[in-house]
Amino acid sequence: MAETKPPVQTPDAHARAAERVLRIEGEALLTLAGALPPDFAAAVEALLDCKGRAVLSGIGKSGHVARKIAATLASTGTPSLFVHPAEASHGDLGMVTPADICILLSNSGETSELRDLIAHCARFDIPLIGISRDPGSSLMRAADFRLTIPDLPEACAIGMAPTTSTTLMIGLGDALAVALMEARRFEADQFRNYHPGGKLGAQLTLVRQIMHDAVPLVAQDAPMEMVVQAMTAGGLGVTGVVDAAGQLVGVVTDGDLRRNIVGLLDRVAGDIASRQPKTVAPQTLAAEALAMVNKSKISVLFVCEDGRPVGIVHLHDLLRIGVM
Repeated sequence: MAETKPPVQTPDAHARAAERVLRIEGEALLTLAGALPPDFAAAVEALLDCKGRAVLSGIGKSGHVARKIAATLASTGTPSLFVHPAEASHGDLGMVTPADICILLSNSGETSELRDLIAHCARFDIPLIGISRDPGSSLMRAADFRLTIPDLPEACAIGMAPTTSTTLMIGLGDALAVALMEARRFEADQFRNYHPGGKLGAQLTLVRQIMHDAVPLVAQDAPMEMVVQAMTAGGLGVTGVVDAAGQLVGVVTDGDLRRNIVGLLDRVAGDIASRQPKTVAPQTLAAEALAMVNKSKISVLFVCEDGRPVGIVHLHDLLRIGVM
């Protein structure tokens, strides 16, 4: 008997399949948003009150989602970890303490691998948050907080591959993480502490972490010889000009020297300084500083507190750490 080859799919058919899947999953998320589980707010409060960690677990695709939720929670201020349910049954239950709270994921709510974790929570009175589509399942009956996701068709052609269900679980996990962030007033500087590497870490770096503390400064009446010496010592092609109170009132750059070359040595710093220089505060994000440098078409920013220069940051400093 001749082998039957599957029909050839056209690029248009691929695109239609992708659009169908995304619409099904998008509509499912909108359904969840319009019918949030009644226990959601109580689950957030329980996580806020937790003195230990959020311990997540699941098997198969639900396990992968649980890992993702644990990582998101941990990076946004909620100490979390993933425990594999099979390993939990062979000793890793010792990772789950009475100070913790468990979040168990199972689409059906009848995952046999979760039974030992469920029993452990009951034995030691550990709060349990269940995430499942079946409110009457074993998991949800045992849970203290029931986060039921809508029982909607999977997005695959055979209606069996976890697609819609896992998308809903991820969305619910993100909703928990963001609600906790807002309740804790989790700010960008805290977020940076957990993301020191890569482009994200660079963008969240603060100016005070990369600025030069030795700031070249001269008084307004400083002779040009002193101005050039300060610029040379600073090595950045610029010096700040301050008034008697130490307030930054201008800057002198290499360009200012060239533009005023005629009779330059007969002048003082205040005569040629560019007034109202661009400045930033020490707590400014490096990404914001780079945007200011690019917009103003300059290469150096003075870092000031109450008008007084405390540092200086160069375009090269921003590019060196990977801010783009």
